[in-house]
Amino acid sequence: MSRIHNPAHPGEVLREFLPSDVSVTEIAKRMGVSRVQLSRLLNARAILTAEMAIRISILTSTSAESWLKNQMYWDLWQAEQQPRPKIEPLAA
Repeated sequence: MSRIHNPAHPGEVLREFLPSDVSVTEIAKRMGVSRVQLSRLLNARAILTAEMAIRISILTSTSAESWLKNQMYWDLWQAEQQPRPKIEPLAA
């Protein structure tokens, strides 16, 4: 059962916060991460870690929890798209 229909990856959401006139390199420098690390996140090729959620929360004046929740929803939706394993439930 899907809880949310195809939620956005946290990197896609972050892109909406970034000004178009500032480069990824500059944003990465402000955050204290490599350009490659930030680029991978923005292009949904990397997961959002707790450390990165804290850095993003400082950059955007939002909560780290909201970023981690978004990652959790995205992870869960991705997992729910896979075939279900055959697991026998515990007897009630």
